[in-house]
Amino acid sequence: MSGAALGIEIVFVFFLALFLLHRYGDFKKQHRLVIVATLLAWYLCFLIVFIIPLDVSTTIYNRCLARNAVPPVTVNTSLFSTTTTAATIDNVSGLQLEKNADSSSDSPSPQCYKPWSYIPKGIMPIFWRVVYWTSQFLTWILLPFMQSYARSGGFSITGKIKTALIENAIYYGTYLCIFTALLIYVAVNPKFHLEWYQLQTIGIAAANTWGLFLLVLLMGYGLVEIPRSHWNGAKKGYPLMKTYFKAAKLMTEKADAEENLEDVMEEVRKVNECIKYNHPLRKCVDTILKKCPTEYQEKMGRNMDDYEDFEEKNISYPSEKTLVKLHKQVIYSVQRHHRTQVQWRILLEQAFFLEDVAKNETSATKQFVRTFPPQEPEGWITRHFYTPTVEWYWECLLRPWCSRILAVILAMVSTVVVWSECTFFSTKPVLSLFAVFIQQAESTYNYIYIEVACFLTIFFLSICVYSTVFRIRVFNYYYLASHHQTDAYSLLFSGMLFCRLTPPLCLNFLGLTHMDVSIAHQNTEPTAYTSIMGSLRVLPLIADVFYIYYPMLVVILCIATYFSLGTRCLNLLGFQQFIGDNDMTSDLTDEGKELIRREKRKRQRLEDGETRRREWKEKYSNNREDNSRTRNIHSDQAEPSYTEMTTSRSKSIHTFIKTLL
Repeated sequence: MSGAALGIEIVFVFFLALFLLHRYGDFKKQHRLVIVATLLAWYLCFLIVFIIPLDVSTTIYNRCLARNAVPPVTVNTSLFSTTTTAATIDNVSGLQLEKNADSSSDSPSPQCYKPWSYIPKGIMPIFWRVVYWTSQFLTWILLPFMQSYARSGGFSITGKIKTALIENAIYYGTYLCIFTALLIYVAVNPKFHLEWYQLQTIGIAAANTWGLFLLVLLMGYGLVEIPRSHWNGAKKGYPLMKTYFKAAKLMTEKADAEENLEDVMEEVRKVNECIKYNHPLRKCVDTILKKCPTEYQEKMGRNMDDYEDFEEKNISYPSEKTLVKLHKQVIYSVQRHHRTQVQWRILLEQAFFLEDVAKNETSATKQFVRTFPPQEPEGWITRHFYTPTVEWYWECLLRPWCSRILAVILAMVSTVVVWSECTFFSTKPVLSLFAVFIQQAESTYNYIYIEVACFLTIFFLSICVYSTVFRIRVFNYYYLASHHQTDAYSLLFSGMLFCRLTPPLCLNFLGLTHMDVSIAHQNTEPTAYTSIMGSLRVLPLIADVFYIYYPMLVVILCIATYFSLGTRCLNLLGFQQFIGDNDMTSDLTDEGKELIRREKRKRQRLEDGETRRREWKEKYSNNREDNSRTRNIHSDQAEPSYTEMTTSRSKSIHTFIKTLL
């Protein structure tokens, strides 16, 4: 199994990222470069989460070999030491591992057990270099540039590139400010000598510092809100009331988006009528028209039916800059309108389903009855096993209890995370619970437990961070919607954010488990991840102050989230938030309830009309078949042939003549 586990996970993660991208994106409509860039970003971030546990188990095995085969080598772990650099540490560790490998191949140590997922020496450093630097190139250069390029209103490649560079100056500026500050600190300090490796490490430290700053803010919210959302989801009527509240807010945003789209389309119509087919800027107008919705294109046409030539008249024609601005407004308004439409459809399905759950809770037949059939076609398993009876027991009886149990488990894990974030720097005694769990498993060489525990911990931290991004209202401009409804901008944003937050997230996890040698203050072999991308102890100023005390802010953020201080402040400022004991919340809830009722009546009328139309068609087609069949039978039985009719006429004439004579 040497290296096989790594290969299997690489292939599995690729298909996992491809499946999720297919669920959220649209391969047919979206540009191929957007699909490829997003897939690569998601793939690399998922790889880091899935491969870190294998790196931890392999490092524990190598440390065991070092302890039992070769006396420990004392090295300086400071990355900026004038006598020992990280390259020297790698060389010493490599020589030590080579001796260990040679001795273990001849007479393996009985105290060390090789993990099932052992990765041979030399593979992981190359792997992490490729993954890390590719993800950093994507998140800081390519993805922001592609996002601004796609939203740019320019009509030429040069114009779009210029706009993208200007808009991304703020992103590059924040990174360069941190990098420049660290560079000045190193240049002024006489203890350090600037080398290429040190410049590289400063860049890594700047990226990790930026990511850790945002990481703690997002994590503090998710650690409380995720368990609480599952607990509140089990309350009777709470999810439905919150859905009504969201419906009222979303309808306001939807109406505003439609009004904004109408205003922009009116401007496009005026420009379309003003600039004729042979005007120099007509190509720009045609480009704008292609970005408009189909119904507006049909209304406005292409303004080429009159064939009126362009003449230099005293008419104030719009300039190219005005068209560039209008083009950008069209892109933004169409994107916003499409996003609100998708959100509204998804919210309606949720509201209808929650109302069905509330209605079926008092059902005596214990069979789940839906008001409307599901939008997606049911699979074979759903039709044969997930019957209405099974659905009633799950939705009305078991699911609330499962949500409560899950909420309690998640709350306990969140408590462990908060405690470990505040105590991970303490090595004697070891106070971080994650470090205690890993060390206990290391003493028994339970590699399966180590890898599963590491993966579940990183996965939980990732959920807390990334779900927060799409829960906070300021980030709701980017919306990940399933059923192929996510736009290109949201996909690029998600890939960019994943690449920025995943490396510092995993470094933080290694610090919580004391697998980072700079945190544990041990002269042992570091993991391949920290040796390549830099540990948390990059610079003394940052390591002794920022990396130690800043994660403690997660306690304050958790307390503020628990008491909903941020929500209440936003509500006081005029941004309506869902609070149970507020009059504004009650008014919006009632408004949303009425909106859902109206939409339900509208859909019921549509479905009733479709049902009557279908029944009428079936009845009409059956009546036509019966009538045609009856006519055929009567024609076969009653209508005489031509010969019979001629004979009958001749007989009648002969009888009439006889009577006259």
